[in-house]
Amino acid sequence: MERAADPGLRQWTAVARPTKEQVTQALGAVIDPELRRSIVELGMVRSVVIGDEGGVDVVVSLTTPGCPIRSHFQQAVVEQVGRLDGVTHVAVDFDVLSNEEKGQLQQSLGRQRLPEGALAKVKNVVCVASGKGGVGKSTMTANLAAALAAAGQSAGALDCDVYGYSIPRMLGVNRKPEVNAERKIVPLSGPAGIKVMSIGFFLEENAAVVWRGPMLHKAIQQFLEDVDWGELDYLLLDLPPGTGDVSMTLAQLLPQAKVLIVTTPQPAAQTVARRAAEMAGKVDLELLGVIENMSGFTTPDGHRFTIFGEGGGQLLADELDVPLLGKVPLSEELREHADAGSPLVIEDPDVPAAQAIRDAARGVVAATPQELPVMQAPPAAAAAQAPVGGTELPVVSR
Repeated sequence: MERAADPGLRQWTAVARPTKEQVTQALGAVIDPELRRSIVELGMVRSVVIGDEGGVDVVVSLTTPGCPIRSHFQQAVVEQVGRLDGVTHVAVDFDVLSNEEKGQLQQSLGRQRLPEGALAKVKNVVCVASGKGGVGKSTMTANLAAALAAAGQSAGALDCDVYGYSIPRMLGVNRKPEVNAERKIVPLSGPAGIKVMSIGFFLEENAAVVWRGPMLHKAIQQFLEDVDWGELDYLLLDLPPGTGDVSMTLAQLLPQAKVLIVTTPQPAAQTVARRAAEMAGKVDLELLGVIENMSGFTTPDGHRFTIFGEGGGQLLADELDVPLLGKVPLSEELREHADAGSPLVIEDPDVPAAQAIRDAARGVVAATPQELPVMQAPPAAAAAQAPVGGTELPVVSR
């Protein structure tokens, strides 16, 4: 116990210093913004020393000496520990994990290597998925990113459909990216300032990608960790159709990503889309909602035809207990603008298809946090470890 003076009352009152266990519990609320787990769970708290005068000294071990999110840890530690009764000041020092400690952490996380800050300032990662191809998933990804950017949210689009990449064409960007002084790939700038990355930027035009699973895993990991994404409110990932290697890789690398399901109204597409939702549940990724694309076609004289059926999106959303974020009508303009690389939501925002996508983007914003999590540590992801191998992307030198 120590005695602290109250200058106003000029009385001496007993103030209990916090225990080491209380400080450690407070540090459990400090989250690594890339690994999305607490620094206590990650073994990054090197030491805690509580002084006689109520000062607390905390040493945090970083994964790399030049960690770009060092200030985030310092601010969060001071904020969380400073709330404890009896704490007069908090000092934060840093060291670096040893190679052995980093190896143990990599093994426990199921990763080939630890991130170096590329996703530290990305607030929300949304995986746009479908059970089958041909439902307009890439079109939705490109236009949702454009709608978010047009609404004032900083947005990026990552083409994870390595075998069927189409985001470069839909966003009108297709050149080889540059590498900055930190040896990070600089994403290209698309409409409304969308940051764009795709395997298509590194290949000859329309070249086929013939890779096995481990090479695919390596490419996705590089896109997430070797690209200088900077500050983003939303990073949208255009997933390949189905429930294969990419989905497991993303669950392993991004345990707090959310999944948005795209389907068309007919029962066949809805049934297959449910499998993508089941995949998200098995790897502990949260479902954000459902978008029904090709919802119906209205002729110039006002006649509406439900070419692909009716109500499948709402039925799927009800079964999954998530919101139906939008019903996007079958639209010739939407297809034309995607082919031209000029998103419809920017070029003609008042047509029905663009309005439906803009509504869906507002639903995404309403369902996602606007700040990095600080107060509550997320549960550890239960993703299976995927094999890693293959070659580096040609632009990266390590």
